[in-house]
Amino acid sequence: MESLDSFTTRPPQVNKKRLCQLALTNWFPYSGVMNTNTKFTVFDGLIWGGSAISILGLIGLIWCVVTVWRARSAKLQDDEIRAVMQKVLPRNLGALFLSVIGLMIVIIGIILS
Repeated sequence: MESLDSFTTRPPQVNKKRLCQLALTNWFPYSGVMNTNTKFTVFDGLIWGGSAISILGLIGLIWCVVTVWRARSAKLQDDEIRAVMQKVLPRNLGALFLSVIGLMIVIIGIILS
């Protein structure tokens, strides 16, 4: 039979910082302590380079949308709007191409790393 003194003693001290780390790593697996001794590899360069290329393509797509939007809101004639669209179309395709190629490079970098 246990004595009553064991029920009245203080509970063990809990390391709150460690408890929070364990809770975070269980709920969010990639939020734990990261290994900072890794070097920047070629595959990391592929991922970041592909991201930069995709962002350039996205900026180009936004530029195309804004250019056509301004032409339509300026109440231009039909021929003038067609001229603007003909000017923007190759740049739009080029920006879309950059975005797709950049995303492909990112995926290749992730697969190979």
